[in-house]
Amino acid sequence: MDTRAIFKAYDVRGTYPDQLNEEMCRAIGSAFADFANSPRVVVARDMRPSGPSLVAAFSEGVRARGVDVVDIGLASTDLLYYATGYLDAPGAMFTASHNPAAYNGIKMCLAGAKPIGTESGLAEIEANAQRYFAAPASGELAALTTDDVTSAWVHHVRSFIDVTRLRPLRIVADAANGMGGFVAPRVFAGLPFEVEVMYPELDGTFPNHPADPLNPDNLVDLQRRLVETGADIGLAFDGDADRVFVIDETGRPISGSTTTALVAASLLEKNPGATILYNVICSKAVPDIIAERGGVGVRTRVGHSFIKQVMAETNAVFGGEHSGHYYFRDNFRADSGIITAMVILEMLSVFNGPLSQMVAPYERYAASGEINTRVNDPLATVVEVRTAMLARGARIDELDGLTAEFDDWWFNLRPSNTEPLLRLNVEAGSDEACRRYTSDILALFTA
Repeated sequence: MDTRAIFKAYDVRGTYPDQLNEEMCRAIGSAFADFANSPRVVVARDMRPSGPSLVAAFSEGVRARGVDVVDIGLASTDLLYYATGYLDAPGAMFTASHNPAAYNGIKMCLAGAKPIGTESGLAEIEANAQRYFAAPASGELAALTTDDVTSAWVHHVRSFIDVTRLRPLRIVADAANGMGGFVAPRVFAGLPFEVEVMYPELDGTFPNHPADPLNPDNLVDLQRRLVETGADIGLAFDGDADRVFVIDETGRPISGSTTTALVAASLLEKNPGATILYNVICSKAVPDIIAERGGVGVRTRVGHSFIKQVMAETNAVFGGEHSGHYYFRDNFRADSGIITAMVILEMLSVFNGPLSQMVAPYERYAASGEINTRVNDPLATVVEVRTAMLARGARIDELDGLTAEFDDWWFNLRPSNTEPLLRLNVEAGSDEACRRYTSDILALFTA
């Protein structure tokens, strides 16, 4: 059993059935049951065709270790996270998120959505899975039951806003045949919205377009429909619907940094003086706005395990990532696309004008977007760039990769965890300056 290709930094993921199959999932289930050390485990899955058989095999592995399984069926990842808090049990979500149809995977967590990553248990689970794969467990299986926590979850999602403030809004949501088609109709039902869900059919073969809204090509259908119908807002969900991307009424995408700033402003109105987290590649507009609204901004590394750890340490009410992950303290510190959407919809309901006008004060700088470059030795390259920046008088920090800050611009350069890539993000006061500085930095390691 070669697990090296499928055990990632935060989850298990691979192509089915060559990299990830039922036999492997059975072994991983037994290993997870041992690690979780709980009388029961919650499982759920997205719409991928391989989901039912992989969940069944994983559940069998869990039950072979004397641990009961509660199967909540089809779910978004944020619903599974909620279930692990609501039912006070560790959980496993079968999803490959935004990956193509050939993939599946497992996101595992402890009770209350406490994350499991390489340094917090995933390596141990991998090692024990190897052992169970070599000697499959046998004997009587523990109980398997089903539960439906959807109604409780919908109530929980709505608790983040004041539903009496909502006004009639026209929403177009692109589910991309992913779990957004499960999420959106249930949460929006009975609210004063006119909702059109594009590609709502749960189909893990993704017949219309990939469920990856980070790729601008996958937003084209939503942008076109939004403008055609004169809707107020567009929402693009990824495959497992734990992320959401917001589109304004003109069809223009709102960046993850701007969404972070918006949600931060809303939550600071309700939680004066609260701590808000943002990662190292978020726009400088985010800490600006947190400070202006009386909050305490704390900068973090990229990645959910780091953010959740800092949330626990600081009791932060909210944390945002430029990549579209938004974490809420009162959601067991887990990220949720639909809770984020509800907060934005409440803000838009109260604002006297279109979304483009509402976000304008939050958009203060020009950004390059993340630029990935393949290099022979990412770590050595970062050291060389650091030396060059020090010579130019940059203020340097190395919380996550290299951040170099000047008076009127800054950049972050981070090695990928999994590939020989460098990820560059540049921000400046104007588009022209941003282009110039981006070319300047890229020239240091693309010559």
